[in-house]
Amino acid sequence: MKKLFFSLAVIVASFTAQAQSSFGIKGGVNYSNLSGDLKDESRYNNKIGFAGGIYFNAPVVADFFSIQPEILYSNKGYKYDDNEQTTLLGREYRYEGTSNFNYIDVPVLAKIKAGPLFLEAGPQVSYLINVNDKTKTYVDGKLQDRTVSEKSKEGYSDFEVGYAAGIGFATQGGVSLGLRYNGAFTDLADDSPARGDFKDARHSLFQLSVGFPLSK
Repeated sequence: MKKLFFSLAVIVASFTAQAQSSFGIKGGVNYSNLSGDLKDESRYNNKIGFAGGIYFNAPVVADFFSIQPEILYSNKGYKYDDNEQTTLLGREYRYEGTSNFNYIDVPVLAKIKAGPLFLEAGPQVSYLINVNDKTKTYVDGKLQDRTVSEKSKEGYSDFEVGYAAGIGFATQGGVSLGLRYNGAFTDLADDSPARGDFKDARHSLFQLSVGFPLSK
């Protein structure tokens, strides 16, 4: 997995050496949650996070078809509904707060332009930087002590393999507005029993971003 991640990073770097390529910065918001075979799926709600970084665009067929690798910081995760309550063996459980998973995403996208509109799709490899879990568990109204550090990556997979696909609009000057969907092929958690609830969970998000070219 590490070899695949760094291979994609090398591909990104190689595009910067092409004279006809351009690069820029982009930033936006993620609307994220978890998908997959989850326990008590109704507990998980969508959350808002930040995404931003740099992109490189290398034309392959004039302005019609290009390859665009990116390196992005991406905040993913989910939140609990403050009013969510679950009864288990006669006890009342309530969860509140948010779980933030901060990643470095490296998508490599094929991009097709039709006038000002564009379509994009391609694979993505992500590296988990850290976890900032701000959720709290109440049992029968009492706050429970946490047994795992709020910022621990224990039990979560360091690398995620997924995909991205989207649509957008670009001006003649290169400023773009894009909406894409990011999905994952690999599970959020590894085989550790510490994250049994997330064994078959995957990140899922919509990302709205604005891009600004810095060279062309």
